[in-house]
Amino acid sequence: MFLVLAHDRRRILHFAVTAHPTAEWTAQQLREAFPWDTAPRYLLRDRDRIFGKVFVDQIKAMGINQVLAAPRSPWQRAYVERVIGTIRRECLDHVIVFGEGSLYRHLQSFVDYSHRSRTHLGLEKDTPEPRPVQTADMGRVIAIPEVGGLHHRYERRAA
Repeated sequence: MFLVLAHDRRRILHFAVTAHPTAEWTAQQLREAFPWDTAPRYLLRDRDRIFGKVFVDQIKAMGINQVLAAPRSPWQRAYVERVIGTIRRECLDHVIVFGEGSLYRHLQSFVDYSHRSRTHLGLEKDTPEPRPVQTADMGRVIAIPEVGGLHHRYERRAA
């Protein structure tokens, strides 16, 4: 899995799945994550071999400054490491994956849940996509199943 995370709101900007990642595939994912002139100024990444010359050339062509994490130092990429761990613990440990397509669908469902419903302490218990406050006069609380019923979103709805 290839994952691009925006640090400001812990929003997953792009993800893709393949059984055989290459530098060319990874460079293509970067182009898909940042079309036209939307590339960030900096890209923090690890030293994985899938980030080969083609990928590095693509970063330079897009005007992105890459910041390499030190070898064997996941704490330097804490946000993305946390997201990957969360995806494993809260989604993939509870489903059966039948292939790339199945994995992609499970991940898409979890990403939607993560953006709209999963709160983050670092965001003051808000979600990456801010939600309106629901007051008690808006109705009773109902549970809305998400990620195939693994998680639930709770909202107030009028009777």
